[in-house]
Amino acid sequence: MKIHELSPKAGSKKRPRRVGRGIAAGQGASCGFGMRGQKSRSGRSTRPGFEGGQMPLYRRLPKLKNFPLVNHKEFTIINVGRLAELPAKSEVTIEFLMEKGIVTTNDGPLKILGNGEISVALNVKAAAFSAGAKAKIEAAGGTCELL
Repeated sequence: MKIHELSPKAGSKKRPRRVGRGIAAGQGASCGFGMRGQKSRSGRSTRPGFEGGQMPLYRRLPKLKNFPLVNHKEFTIINVGRLAELPAKSEVTIEFLMEKGIVTTNDGPLKILGNGEISVALNVKAAAFSAGAKAKIEAAGGTCELL
C-alpha cells in the first residue's frame, strides 16, 4: 500500500452542500440561513467564548494560575522530630526555638506538625497542632497548650 492509494471508506464522505446556486438547487438566495440576524451573515457567527454580551467566563475568572485564599494564615511550621533533641521538661515557644537555633525566621504563629518521633516530655505552647503531633507529644508525657 502506498500513500497515493489511500482513500476514505465508501460512504463515509458526504459531498458538501452547495448553497447560493439558485432556487432549483434547494438552497438558493438566503441559503437556508433565514433573512436577517446574526447567524445569517457571512463569516464566523461569533468569536470563541462569546456569551451574547454577558461577561464571558474567561473574563469572570481570576487571571493567575492559583486562586489566592481569602483569609490565608502563614505559620512557622516545625515537625515533632525536631523537638526530640530538646531537654526534657522544657517550655517550647517560638522564642525558645529561635534562641536554640531550631527556627531561624519568625514567619507567623507556631504550628507543630507530626512528622518524626519524640520521646522527651515537653510543655509545647503553639498556635496550632496537627492531630498526629498532639498525640505524639502527649504520648511522650508532654503537654500541648494552644495560644
